[in-house]
Amino acid sequence: MDMIFHSGGLGFREKGSWRRAVDVERCAISNEGLNSLIGEIRDFFKEIAPFDPKQNKGTFRYAVMRTPPTDSSLSVVLNKEAEDLDAARDLIAQFAAITSARNLLITYVIPHRDVSVSEDYSIIKGSKFINEEYLKRIFRYPIQGFFQNNHDMAEQMHAYCHELLKSYPTEKAHLLDLYGGVGTFGIINSGLFKEISTVESYEPAIEACQKNIDDNKIGNVKPILLDAKRLKTLELSQPLYVIADPPRSGIHPKAIKRLRELQPDLILYVSCNIKLLGREMEELDDYTTRSAALFDFFPHTPHQEAVIELVKKTRI
Repeated sequence: MDMIFHSGGLGFREKGSWRRAVDVERCAISNEGLNSLIGEIRDFFKEIAPFDPKQNKGTFRYAVMRTPPTDSSLSVVLNKEAEDLDAARDLIAQFAAITSARNLLITYVIPHRDVSVSEDYSIIKGSKFINEEYLKRIFRYPIQGFFQNNHDMAEQMHAYCHELLKSYPTEKAHLLDLYGGVGTFGIINSGLFKEISTVESYEPAIEACQKNIDDNKIGNVKPILLDAKRLKTLELSQPLYVIADPPRSGIHPKAIKRLRELQPDLILYVSCNIKLLGREMEELDDYTTRSAALFDFFPHTPHQEAVIELVKKTRI
């Protein structure tokens, strides 16, 4: 969860106004670990100089928190060009000694960029990785990278996808885990397939994927550092199955074209952008929808995660 530092507290952007923040003492749809960490941050950083997005001045920008059941992290995002960075770093180091967060990073962002992650960071406590467990598999992932932040719902989604795949004859098949991140889908389903290729373009995620493969003692998953738009350069054997879990921008058009050429028996499309998903499914007209499910990762918001089971028409 990303929260904005503002005078006297933490909050979210006011709807319709990127310049103003609404103070928030706790998150009603998150876990108690995260709400406890929110309280710690609010109590300790009362007197800080928050960043003013209108003037592009000030020091403290975001508090980025992750609190899965087995670990916790905080990234304090600072204005890289602030005049009092040394004092800010000293204050954060003091907080590191008392906070419940097991991992604490300082992240630096230049003032005119409104982002909460960066490759410019320092580790104050713990590690740059955080650990999470799904379906008895242990995963580590970069604190600065993407990972689902609703643990219970994500585990239910993985269990659902696993059960779908179990209904297919996959023992001699190849699974393409496209936009595979740190290898969650590939590793969880490794017992169902002969071989698995996990394709991801973010190098720290691929490094974590290899570590997860080793830690879970998996022998048939291969991590591949590759942009999805270059999928044509990758050798994939048949029969082929695909799990695609792209960002909100969807599957790259060149990757969709390649999937049409490869004609996998099944595409499990995991989407956080349902409107775009509908348009992309029109391009996959060689497939029919066998099932669809929605997972409510953010209750009381319009955001849903969809899992669409697309089967090649000639298979039916």
